[in-house]
Amino acid sequence: MDYNLFSNFLNFKNKLVVITGCNSPLGNAIAKFYLDAGAVVVGLDLVSKKNNFIFYKCDITKEKNVDKIFNLIFNRFKKIDILINNAGKAIFDHFEKRKTKDLDDVINVNLKGTFYCINSFSKLPSRNKKRNIVNISSVYSVISPDPKIYSSGDRKSSEIYGATKSGINQMTKYFSVHLAKKKIRVNSVSPGGIYNLKNPQRKTFIKNYSSRNPMNRMADVYEIVGAIVYLTSDTSSYTTGHNLIVDGGMSAW
Repeated sequence: MDYNLFSNFLNFKNKLVVITGCNSPLGNAIAKFYLDAGAVVVGLDLVSKKNNFIFYKCDITKEKNVDKIFNLIFNRFKKIDILINNAGKAIFDHFEKRKTKDLDDVINVNLKGTFYCINSFSKLPSRNKKRNIVNISSVYSVISPDPKIYSSGDRKSSEIYGATKSGINQMTKYFSVHLAKKKIRVNSVSPGGIYNLKNPQRKTFIKNYSSRNPMNRMADVYEIVGAIVYLTSDTSSYTTGHNLIVDGGMSAW
């Protein structure tokens, strides 16, 4: 194998990477990888936190705000190579208690916000013929949560969360077709349950989830990052419109 060729496939040096929802555990892990790989990382979120990357406050549910921020980034760096749509909204009340505002909040972030970011990114001029978008979806975009893994007090995944993540999968397919002429590849990653190292899930939930999973455990956050890295690298140069499920086999049965 030509290892120099292989290293070029995974070369992110001086790439400009924009990550929405950068304050989340996954967002931080994504940012850390690209920083370590030599990329310039710009994080977008509602609140500034101490980090090692460039930060812009951005409410992705506001179309004009998104356009403004993307143009500010472009004017400063003259390019955006990679967009990771990681920002997401979840609610956990029982569906019988669902309020219209709950539905609107999740739809506004997960669907409208993702659309606004893709649209703003795609409108920017570029000399780079290798641009990428990765949308973060969920295993619950393709299967329904198993009620048996939840106990009283657990944060139960909602119907509207899964519905919006399914919408992200469809949006991924749509834009992969319509942005192909601009040389922009569009893919999504659907993670299974990720173990939260800083704020661990309840022991009963971890046990129940793991017993339902063929690999008998939850995911490590960097196992999800690996899928994102693949889809934004030249190793996946012929991959677009794909939803990569990284769930330890959860959706296989």
